[in-house]
Amino acid sequence: MFILAFLLFVPLQLLWLPISVIGAALVGYRQLVVSKRLGLSQTAVEIINGRWTMDVFGLRQDVTARKLAAAIPNNSTIGLWLCLFPLWAVQRLLGRPFLYPTRPAPEKATFANLVPSRTAEFDALIEANAATADQLVILGAGLDTRAYGPLRERFDRIYEVDEAANQAHKRAHLAAAGIDSEHVRFVEADFGQADWIQSLLPSDYDPSCRTVFLWEGVTLYLSQASVSATFETLQLNASADSIVLTDIYAQRIVKLMKNKAIRWSLEMTGEETNFGLDFAGDAEGVLARFASSNGTGLRQHQFLGSNHKSGPFVAIAQLALKSGE
Repeated sequence: MFILAFLLFVPLQLLWLPISVIGAALVGYRQLVVSKRLGLSQTAVEIINGRWTMDVFGLRQDVTARKLAAAIPNNSTIGLWLCLFPLWAVQRLLGRPFLYPTRPAPEKATFANLVPSRTAEFDALIEANAATADQLVILGAGLDTRAYGPLRERFDRIYEVDEAANQAHKRAHLAAAGIDSEHVRFVEADFGQADWIQSLLPSDYDPSCRTVFLWEGVTLYLSQASVSATFETLQLNASADSIVLTDIYAQRIVKLMKNKAIRWSLEMTGEETNFGLDFAGDAEGVLARFASSNGTGLRQHQFLGSNHKSGPFVAIAQLALKSGE
């Protein structure tokens, strides 16, 4: 099957290459230049584009992601189609994804599979905890669209916490795309500030209720001090049986994203990678010690890319806010 897919894809991609280049230019211009002009995160666009692609290719249903990705001005779904058409055509012909987007076994995942693999792992952790939690708080929500799908029926209250500019941008374009967001509580906060929790507490957030805190794709861009401070803040302002679902990246990924080209693109929108753990040796022990050092208990977790000679590139973990619970 792989050989057949390869034989179909290569000539089609060669013929389509000039159009793919145009598509990549459209996506890159909107994601980088327009995001910079608007003062918005360009990495958030990268994630929603991954979710858009998963829906288009049938890996994961997310109609909201398709609508929102098409509505925001710092993105081009036309450009995405131009880039990905040869892969989509081969997938349609053979009935299975080829090269991208794919979701391999966790240990075989690569950074190219990050969005599909990471999304699937978080979806599973949220689903495992939804029945026993009252609140879902999405920290650094960006353009995440989970709150507008089936989860709206699973939690009594859903909060999206992010910086003011990102919130205003998202709310405006949810409305433009015709997506109902009245059930979501939008909270403006900056995790770089020690008192960010003061933005959440005046809402109807209830610290006594079991809460699922989803903290996806954020720790990489914070300092170690900010990561630890956030765990401490949550422990002081959440029930003992609440949990944090988060991803912690390997130091080699932090180093990779500091190379000249990637650093330049991130700096265009004021973003920088900072925090990671050394997973090159005893990844399990390193993650357990990280959880313990932050007063949390390591529960369900998954490493992506553990077959790599340098160890996994990310850990996706459920952390109990009270380690003894």
